[in-house]
Amino acid sequence: QVQLQESGPGLVKPSQTLSLTCTVSGGSITTNYYYWSWIRQPPGKGLEWIGYIAYSGSTYYSPSLKSRTSISRDTSKNQFTLQLSSVTPEDTAVYYCARGDYAYEYDYWGQGTQVTVSS
Repeated sequence: QVQLQESGPGLVKPSQTLSLTCTVSGGSITTNYYYWSWIRQPPGKGLEWIGYIAYSGSTYYSPSLKSRTSISRDTSKNQFTLQLSSVTPEDTAVYYCARGDYAYEYDYWGQGTQVTVSS
């Protein structure tokens, strides 16, 4: 059973960088052919895909967030990390990490973590 767990600050000030880590257990983030995504849901809105880091280490980001997004990984800890820079209150959301395939179908999700951007 694969499990994902998000961790990081719940409150970030405007203009700062949001940083979240997803710790994966029960499976390796380097296993072919999985894609490890970050997804968020702002209050009252639908899910928004942010980006992924693939089993190979390659990354791909949402065009709307690409300029502010970086996803990296630590294979020794089986973790991957989201950094979103220059945040504004519009980045307030529940942030999820998830395992998906090439078709963006997700089979395992973290429980989600609330991040609020406020001074």
